[in-house]
Amino acid sequence: MITRRGMLKFAGIASAAAALEGALRMEGAVAGEANGARPPAAVALPFALTTPAHIDAAALRVRDLATVSAYYRQVLGLDILARTADGEVLGAGGVPLLHLIRAPAAPASGPGSAGLFHVAYLMPSREDLARWLVHATRIDVPVDGLADHNVSEAIYLSDPEGNGIEVYADRPPASWQWRDGLVTMGTQALDVDAIVALTDRSVDSYRTAPAGLRIGHVHLRVGDVEAARGFYQTALGLDATRPRRPDAAFLSSGGYHHHVAVNSWQSLGAPLRRPGELGLDWFAMKVGDFRLYAGQRARLASLGRVTETASGIEARDPWGTTVRLRPA
Repeated sequence: MITRRGMLKFAGIASAAAALEGALRMEGAVAGEANGARPPAAVALPFALTTPAHIDAAALRVRDLATVSAYYRQVLGLDILARTADGEVLGAGGVPLLHLIRAPAAPASGPGSAGLFHVAYLMPSREDLARWLVHATRIDVPVDGLADHNVSEAIYLSDPEGNGIEVYADRPPASWQWRDGLVTMGTQALDVDAIVALTDRSVDSYRTAPAGLRIGHVHLRVGDVEAARGFYQTALGLDATRPRRPDAAFLSSGGYHHHVAVNSWQSLGAPLRRPGELGLDWFAMKVGDFRLYAGQRARLASLGRVTETASGIEARDPWGTTVRLRPA
């Protein structure tokens, strides 16, 4: 049975949540047998996935495919949906979420470089987050931080190659506080006891990821926040959802708290990323509003950044991270 002492391993580091940018590398992973791929399940999508544009998937370039894949399967309960010539596709409920690209000789990103801050996995419900917390405690997953952000409750991790992860559940959107188009988001201590009270601590019932698990947002390290705004807000047409500040920006579609965040907390002045380096290769947004998609395409074309693909268009941000835009 998970005791209060065990859960305090999470609660005891809540004070570190105010400095989440200091993510620590997780200490290894445990290999496990992959679950068989399942067909996509009919599930009710969270609000984050019902907006005119939303995050669809992400890809990481990794050196040790077996170890990183095992980590996401054991810790998040993702399934292997496909094996490709250069890696694997992992997902939940038959829906592809994370592409792992094998790159054993890829250069590592240096200190202060641009790239990934974290990929955020959105649990369908607070109860699912509770079940996952019990699971993470039972398998003794190292945790970098915890935070109550008013709109959501979040736990922060790092995979075996240092890629940041957020596991979170949104509070009901009707409870979010908005004023003049900006949402209230803070960083307070996470009430772990209140979350795990929603499930049975005596058993690990998180055998696989819930079918409705999705990527809710992507948070990036950038060299200049205003330049990032020029790309993600002006060119991609996302809306700012937090007060303007020089070191971070939070952007969304359709009134979500954020689908994309950027910060320069450790990466101010970072240059263009080196081709083929480890970490985030690309992330994809599905765009269900034709006018939004057409506007994105036109604006990116005017900047000379757009590339046509079989599934839509793609563009590189000012630091070389590829964003794929897929019309729904």
